[in-house]
Amino acid sequence: MRTTAKRASIALRIALRELRGGLKGFYIFLACIALGTGSIAAVNSVATAITGSIASEGRTLLAGDVRFELNNREANSKELAFLDGLGDVAVSTVLRSMARLPDGSDQSLVEVKAVDDVYPLYGTFVAEPARPLAEMIAAKDGRFGAVAAPLLLERLGLSVGDEMLIGKARFVVTGSIVSEPDAISDGFGFAPRLVTSREALKASGLIETGSLVEHAYKIRLASPAPSAEAIRQKAQSELPDAGWSIRTSDRAAPALTENIERFSQFLTLVGLTALVVGGVGVANAVRAFLDSKRTVIATLKCLGAPASVVVMVYFFQIAMVAAIGIFAGLVLGAIAPLVAAYYLSGFLPISAEPTLYPAALLLAAVFGMLVTLAFAIIPLGHSRQVPATALFREQGFERRGLPSWPYVAATAVALAALAALAILTSEERRIAAIFLVAMAAGFVLLRLVALGIAYLAKRSPHVPSAALRLAIGNIHRPGALTPAVTLSLGLGLSLLVALALIDGNLRRELTANLPERAPNFFFIDIQKSEIEGFRSVIEGQAPKGKLVEVPLLRGRILAFNSEDVTKMEVPPEGRWVLRGDRGITYAETVPENASVAEGAWWPANYSGEPLVSFSAEEAGELGLKLGDTVTVNVLGRNITARIANFRKVEWESLSINFVMVFSPNTFAGAPHAWLATLTDPQASQTDEAAVLKAVTQAYPTITSVRVKDALDVIDRLVGQLATAIRAAAAVALIASILVLVRCSGCETGTDRMMR
Repeated sequence: MRTTAKRASIALRIALRELRGGLKGFYIFLACIALGTGSIAAVNSVATAITGSIASEGRTLLAGDVRFELNNREANSKELAFLDGLGDVAVSTVLRSMARLPDGSDQSLVEVKAVDDVYPLYGTFVAEPARPLAEMIAAKDGRFGAVAAPLLLERLGLSVGDEMLIGKARFVVTGSIVSEPDAISDGFGFAPRLVTSREALKASGLIETGSLVEHAYKIRLASPAPSAEAIRQKAQSELPDAGWSIRTSDRAAPALTENIERFSQFLTLVGLTALVVGGVGVANAVRAFLDSKRTVIATLKCLGAPASVVVMVYFFQIAMVAAIGIFAGLVLGAIAPLVAAYYLSGFLPISAEPTLYPAALLLAAVFGMLVTLAFAIIPLGHSRQVPATALFREQGFERRGLPSWPYVAATAVALAALAALAILTSEERRIAAIFLVAMAAGFVLLRLVALGIAYLAKRSPHVPSAALRLAIGNIHRPGALTPAVTLSLGLGLSLLVALALIDGNLRRELTANLPERAPNFFFIDIQKSEIEGFRSVIEGQAPKGKLVEVPLLRGRILAFNSEDVTKMEVPPEGRWVLRGDRGITYAETVPENASVAEGAWWPANYSGEPLVSFSAEEAGELGLKLGDTVTVNVLGRNITARIANFRKVEWESLSINFVMVFSPNTFAGAPHAWLATLTDPQASQTDEAAVLKAVTQAYPTITSVRVKDALDVIDRLVGQLATAIRAAAAVALIASILVLVRCSGCETGTDRMMR
């Protein structure tokens, strides 16, 4: 042990003395490590900054300490008494409807948010002009005040003081929305927001039996405040059939948080690819550096230095240089949240205060060090084989084969640790594992390609040009850099091509394939008394169109086989089914855009226990099987149904699809609205405008959603995500270019021959 420590001390002194000459030969090494480490640190730091802001500003983002949500119904007197007992309550109601000009010349989909006088309990609602919200939404002269999103005003050509109609009520625009404290927690919407009073919403006639409406009860807890878990348990024990969704300020926007974490994990894998590509540059830089130190290594051996001391000398140097590169990357990662805050503060909650995120930086540092070790150990092992006689002859040590087994084992351990870290730090570990397997397969394939290129170069016919002969010879000579060039450039381009294909396929699906199969319109909140008249309007405006109607209810899944879903371990891909309320329906026969994959459909006029047909893909993600029971809360009633069959659902068609379809007897007599789609592939934009205008004028309480508008919103969102992905992937391409620069700067066999 003392001998080892003494040798390490001597090696460290020699390493430090050699580094006095500067970092010549390590600049590409530094750039590769800094780029890869910086990209991982930046992605995770920004993600942590956003999720941390959501957690720390939860009260403001939720506009309350606790949020209780009910769909399609308001809280009854008993439930209101329970909520009032917790503290101050602010009530808001959100639904979608159509805003139209008084002369009927134009209309637009709008998301109406009706609030009471105490909203918001936390945070500040900011409008232009700056006036108290209660004053801006107050009724005057039979008209209700409304504050609208700038996009809505732009679409309808309105300004402050102008009028619009929503449902049966008349509104006057009193201002435009600048910021809404709880906009993020309320969720992403496809329509611009309009804020008004609850009295105005009641007067509009939009709230009917079965209407798709969300009632949120936001509470500022009285002191001393109980814990979130205590509130949940109390609500469950006192009002087990309420069926409300409960959210606390520490999870103000769970969907946003989960999506940010998932996206950051994906970008982390992209950054890891850039780091691994840079690892090839690390290997090249270490090999070239050690090659330039052959005489120094030989001299040390002639002076009696053991091979282990020689290896330690250059291991210490590489570790110190890597530490400098990692530190530079961490500085980039630490600055990234400040840059992101400048661009994202208007859309996402992110602090502009300088803050370090140690966990994100530590993860990036560990990735950087593991990549350095994985790609530097093999060249270090080769340096051990430099003989003392190299001091007396100018000949490069050849790297045929592998070094001794301890170096190979150490490299394998570093690579295994790198893969394990990438998988363990990813929530979707299967995706991470597939990504790493694909990367490993790419390494193997590109290595084979490099061997093929060298083989073809070696077997190429004689050419008269001396320069061309030397170029071809350098492709297949011993120690040629063909594998390194092929690996670095191939991996970087493969990543860019893969991401371009993903982006292209998504856009093609959204802008080309989907519109051909998707319906032109979705019509929501059609009351039973309006069905016949609605059909007549559609037949008059789109005689060749196909109209599909289904009953629509809203329900929230509470339990599987009597087990509370909130206490179940659910994989990420299946969580969306349990998040909030789901649209549900009942049907006598199998829906036309689905097929039974397992089990059997119920017979006509079935009157036994409630049965449900579950989507096969989602059932597999949730671990369900035939015969299991599902408990859902619909309109304040808990209903348990047995799974009779699984359906294969074509979600990509954008037709009417449901995770759950119940037997008709399950909801016999339950009040509900209807949902309809209109599909007319031959309809022009003018035809669609005529349909929209006719339906809105005849039935102002029916909400019409033009599918193309929704697809445009999604396409813009995909474009923004693709920009972020391309930026991360560009780091991999830059690393590839740096590797090529390193290769072009390496001393070749031809250089030595010419010398």
